[in-house]
Amino acid sequence: MKTISDTIRYIGCDDADIRLFESQYVVPEGMCYNSYLILDEKVAIMDTSDRRTMEQWKANLVAALEGRKPDYLIVHHLEPDHASGIGEVLEMYPDITVVCSAKAKAMIPLFFPASDLSDRVLAVKEGDTLCLGQHTLTFVMAPMVHWPEVMVTYDALDKVLFSADGFGKFGVIDSEPDDWACEARRYYFNICGKYGAPVATLLKKAAALEIEQILPLHGPLLSGEAMANALHLYSIWSSYGVEAEGVFVAYASIHGCTAEAAEKLAEILRSKGCKKVSVADICREDIHEGVEDAFKYGKVVLAASSYDAGLFTPMYNFLHLLQIKGWQNREVALIENGSWAPCAAKVMKQMLEEMKDITIKGETVTLRGVLKDSDIPALEALADAILG
Repeated sequence: MKTISDTIRYIGCDDADIRLFESQYVVPEGMCYNSYLILDEKVAIMDTSDRRTMEQWKANLVAALEGRKPDYLIVHHLEPDHASGIGEVLEMYPDITVVCSAKAKAMIPLFFPASDLSDRVLAVKEGDTLCLGQHTLTFVMAPMVHWPEVMVTYDALDKVLFSADGFGKFGVIDSEPDDWACEARRYYFNICGKYGAPVATLLKKAAALEIEQILPLHGPLLSGEAMANALHLYSIWSSYGVEAEGVFVAYASIHGCTAEAAEKLAEILRSKGCKKVSVADICREDIHEGVEDAFKYGKVVLAASSYDAGLFTPMYNFLHLLQIKGWQNREVALIENGSWAPCAAKVMKQMLEEMKDITIKGETVTLRGVLKDSDIPALEALADAILG
């Protein structure tokens, strides 16, 4: 059992066997569901866990309590991967009080319709406090990070921020800190990417607090240099800024012809001095890693085949994902392929026009079939445009 401080215990669980988080995100290293216990004159449970790990979580809770009974269950976020245990906690400890936002109180019946919680829920608002003894908890509302009922909690004694899904990461609890940014970035943009403005608002609130450690609901606990780096990256991500210089080339190719053109363009970009060129086959690689890289870099090339008088489905799906995640403020260049009726670029442009602050760079490169020597000058010109 991890000890956060003299009076805060970690009671969360790893799920090393899960391979698809939220039924869509590939998690080869599994997932963790973080939960904490504050032992003071009064005892507070900070969130529960996912139903897949509920038996282990209850065992962790009972062991950490050492015979004591909890007074409060603080619910930061009602999503089932954090709140599946609410009903069981209420059965185990009939006198416990659930503490949550007013919005969460209204939403609890959506997940626990058989429970009568009318007199067992304490709804709190921005700035409300709860004294446990030595610990005074301050509640900070964080709506749309990334559900409307979310709140975070600041503990003034240990200078700890319980950050809900903020600063979360795919993987188990003991992932190496050096790996935090990669999987935290994929987590952030695919789950919270649409909600940059609410995240930025929460960051402003957090800046007014003296924080020494961030305790998220997923991923490693953050302190020191790792916490400072996370805060820096979140300030970039939430403002849709450019994290890294370079070009991301994403392609969707049916028979390999468009793939060859994309790889050739990457070669040309490198020859022209572009130090970082990331290339992804979004038909075969994790599309959510593609979303991550599209947000990471400021310059993106989209290369796709024409299909059914429109756009090849994997690229359509990729652009749809970017659209619903709020992708914006980027420079984009286009390559299309169509043996007899090239039309992929038309659809890509239509989809990009629905996004915010997307600038099309250069002339669309139109291929017909395999890449030919006569196509190289157009790729050279496109490289100049995207680097210009």
